[in-house]
Amino acid sequence: MKKDKIRSTTVLGIVHNGQAAIAGDGQVTFNNTVLKHGSVKIRRLYDGKILAGFAGASADAFALFEKFEEKLHQYNGNLTRAAVEMTKEWRMDKFLRRLEAMLAVLDKSTALILSGTGDVVEPDDRIVAIGSGGPFALAAARALVHHTKMDAREIVEKSMQIASEICIYTNNSITIETIE
Repeated sequence: MKKDKIRSTTVLGIVHNGQAAIAGDGQVTFNNTVLKHGSVKIRRLYDGKILAGFAGASADAFALFEKFEEKLHQYNGNLTRAAVEMTKEWRMDKFLRRLEAMLAVLDKSTALILSGTGDVVEPDDRIVAIGSGGPFALAAARALVHHTKMDAREIVEKSMQIASEICIYTNNSITIETIE
């Protein structure tokens, strides 16, 4: 039996040429029905020095944002350490391990994907993508990095537009945050 879920998708982040940018589409779905077109799935954390976005269950993601920001403060803004410590807790904690969301987090030098199964993934190319449209946005971003002179913000914007044209769970109501 399929469990009914409210879901948020797609987030793309990139660290490129000294800039970090993250974009999230605005679509929230309930199974195969669009509930909202203008959701904001990205946040600035740790006094604007860290960018984060979520895909998955919305309420779960907000709990994870709070927990991650606590870890950032505990580890003085060290993104990798905070990510590792949070995912360890996420995986082991009886309440947290039931949360169904993923996080993409980045600063000016590091991009990570975090999951409740204990994963902390740092892609070699510093491009992170999560959610239903993530693979489409990721493919577009990789092509743009290698074949254009676009900056990080332009890459995430164009890549998300491309993903919205392919993935039915991704729309073109895009929110973008950058760190320069």
